Amino acid sequence: QVQLVETGGGLVQAGGSLRLSCAASGRTFSGAAMGWFRQAPGKEREFVAAISWSGGTTYYANSVKGRFIISRDNAKNTVYLQMNSLKAEDTAVYYCAAGQSRTSWFIGHSGESQYDYWGQGTQVTVSS
Repeated sequence: QVQLVETGGGLVQAGGSLRLSCAASGRTFSGAAMGWFRQAPGKEREFVAAISWSGGTTYYANSVKGRFIISRDNAKNTVYLQMNSLKAEDTAVYYCAAGQSRTSWFIGHSGESQYDYWGQGTQVTVSS
């Protein structure tokens, strides 16, 4: 089992920045691929960003590319999402997810089925 706890959400004005953190405990974190997803009111959960177990490979949704940065610190069992130039449409509950090491993740990283464990989510609200 892997337990994930997201922190860092809050209210920010458009154009501002926030950094989300996801602390993992339980099974080995360094061997897990990690992802961030978000769900806006009335919408389905969508992929935001993902990072491989080594941190050497990252992926981003087109909507956040160039504004968000995903990173991880395996020594601290933590993955981060630095969000810059925030827009009102970034408002959502952000979820951290962890997946077992799978070769298929490199192709399927944006799919929820690649992730086995999920955090409870943290609210991000961007005011325009």
